Amino acid sequence: MAADGMRLLVFGQTGQVARELLALESERIQVETVPRSRADLARPGEAAAVVALSEADAVINAAAYTAVDRAEEEPALALAVNGAAPGEIARACARRGLPLVHVSSDYVFDGSGDTPRGVGSPVAPLGSYGRSKLAGEQAVRAAGGVHAILRTSWVFSAHGANFVRTMLRLAADRDSLGVVDDQIGGPTAAAEIAAACVTIAGALKAAPDKTGTYHLSGTPDVSWAGFAQEILAQAGLACAVTPIPSAAYPTPALRPLNSRLDCTATEAVFGIARPDWRAGLAAVLKQMGERADAPPQRMAG
Repeated sequence: MAADGMRLLVFGQTGQVARELLALESERIQVETVPRSRADLARPGEAAAVVALSEADAVINAAAYTAVDRAEEEPALALAVNGAAPGEIARACARRGLPLVHVSSDYVFDGSGDTPRGVGSPVAPLGSYGRSKLAGEQAVRAAGGVHAILRTSWVFSAHGANFVRTMLRLAADRDSLGVVDDQIGGPTAAAEIAAACVTIAGALKAAPDKTGTYHLSGTPDVSWAGFAQEILAQAGLACAVTPIPSAAYPTPALRPLNSRLDCTATEAVFGIARPDWRAGLAAVLKQMGERADAPPQRMAG
């Protein structure tokens, strides 16, 4: 079944991917988002009740606890939202025969080495957030229904809390920024993830045997410092980027140094190629009203 004519139930409403999914709504794609007020994923039973009453053709779980550092202080809450709730949703979908697309993260890996991680690579999360996302993956698989777990990385968009918005805010009144240069990954526009989720949901409806785990991240792989330089260049801001090691910017939660993802299975099975994050960035800046062709400038502050 193609994505055309699909009715999608999306957990999440204000998050980056959920908002981009809602933006895809058309005469052919109906999107019903589920806000926390309707289904608090930290409260057992609420998500399953929504699935049980839904008339959707497929379900996408784009909701998550994403405060990586705070998760070190709130491991139980992170595990409830990212671990238990996806399992509950998956079991409810299995009972109804509904395909589920569940968005996961590169944080299930330990970030060692420098080669891209395949879908079957060993998992070894470094912190509470990664452990909670891994628990969610395991729970979705254990439910036994038709599903796709879509791991992604370094999500950005015109809304929400993300690296692009942070860099633009900080660079507006600074001459230079120190940005980590030893963490490497693929920035991924939320709009690309949303489009992939719709494509995958339609494919699962037509071919349940495509159930499995997949990766999607932007290309080319880059460091956070390199990403920052491109953001500021496209935005026309003259703030300099100084590469620094992760050790110079300690955080409560460890970050994977290697977030490269092998996305070949996603292209082979669904025809979804790795998107060029530089084009995605240009689209996001345009949406935000930033002038990618502006001359270098500094705002007083």
